[in-house]
Amino acid sequence: MFDLLIRNATLPDGRTACDIAVRNGRIAAVEPGIDGESAATIDAAGQLVSPPFVDPHFHMDATLSLGLPRMNRSGTLLEGIALWGELRPTLTKEALIERAIRYCDLAVSKGLLAVRSHVDVSDPRLVTAEALLEVRELVAPYLDLQLVAFPQDGYYRAPEAEAALTCALDMGVEIVGGIPHFERTMADGARSVEALCRLAADRGLMVDMHCDETDDPLSRHVETLAAQTVRFGLQGRVAGSHLTSMHSMDNYYVSKLLPLMAESGMAAIPNPLINMMLQGRHDTYPKRRGLTRIPQMMEMGIPVGLGQDCVMDPWYSMGTGDLLDVAHMAVHATQMGSIEDKRALFDAVTVNSARIMGLDGYGLEPGCHADMVLLQARDVTEAIRLRPNRLKVIRRGKVIAETAPERSRLSLDGRPETVDPADYAPVNAS
Repeated sequence: MFDLLIRNATLPDGRTACDIAVRNGRIAAVEPGIDGESAATIDAAGQLVSPPFVDPHFHMDATLSLGLPRMNRSGTLLEGIALWGELRPTLTKEALIERAIRYCDLAVSKGLLAVRSHVDVSDPRLVTAEALLEVRELVAPYLDLQLVAFPQDGYYRAPEAEAALTCALDMGVEIVGGIPHFERTMADGARSVEALCRLAADRGLMVDMHCDETDDPLSRHVETLAAQTVRFGLQGRVAGSHLTSMHSMDNYYVSKLLPLMAESGMAAIPNPLINMMLQGRHDTYPKRRGLTRIPQMMEMGIPVGLGQDCVMDPWYSMGTGDLLDVAHMAVHATQMGSIEDKRALFDAVTVNSARIMGLDGYGLEPGCHADMVLLQARDVTEAIRLRPNRLKVIRRGKVIAETAPERSRLSLDGRPETVDPADYAPVNAS
């Protein structure tokens, strides 16, 4: 007897006509034609069942704050930071929690069930940390939330950031963050990377640093981060986020840098939507777009996860909470348009990010948590193309969100009555 049985599913690895049986919140079996009774049955009708989407880089303390205290007129990263600096003293715990919980509702509706959020600890009041620690507990039944102690104004540049970051870790924030390129000097940036990696090593924590989020090709803190990862034995526990300066670096230097990153075991977390929006603002034409070297890092075996970063906040006026929007942008910005490329980018918003975050029990194998998304698409390449409706979102074997299939009704002589966008998948393009 199963609690849930999903029939006739297509899986991300290409297997078709698979059944997925769930018992006690875990996947009991994945195979064709499972025998047995079930309290509930879902007919996937040949459509894609995926593990949930995973966002390894987000700012939940700022989300849904667009327009407070005013709009970012220049569209630059630095004006966004200045706006956040104006808003920060007015933040209340109640408002932070309300916005974060609303965003989590949106995330769940998109099949996004795990998020790593950076928490600004530049304000010694630490109201952001207090609020998001409470949010983490509130959403735990339906969303895994990791928190990064992030010194937005610089670990050394902000007068009380060192003490505040340590205090945030003592409160229960579980990952060490940093922003070396925002320190006053390159030397201070390198010094902050060393100090923060030492802190993580001493406490047995992971590291996730905003690193080289700039168009300056001489911003090379990722090199220092890779070296300190090896020095402190943090292999597999470190991620560098953004890494946009690599877009402007010369090829010879990158030919040295990528093997160093691979050797260190660090991961990379680009954020295609925001990187494409914020970078190259000082260029006329030719105009750099700032997205880091995703295909080259994948070729080197560097784990790559793609993040949403922002949704309607001082840095980004758009965003939907949909990680397929992120993968869709990455296809275009990196020109990764082949079937194999799109499969790799789908992995970057699911399994890769889950590994980077160290999520326990993630996947579609027997023994994994019964967390899944049924999409109105034939396979992963079609999912990126369509960014389709999430027909069912399942957490621990229970449906927690569902959306009706998208169908348009036509009134055209001699033509079909309805159009289903998922029906347009090319027969020979899988």
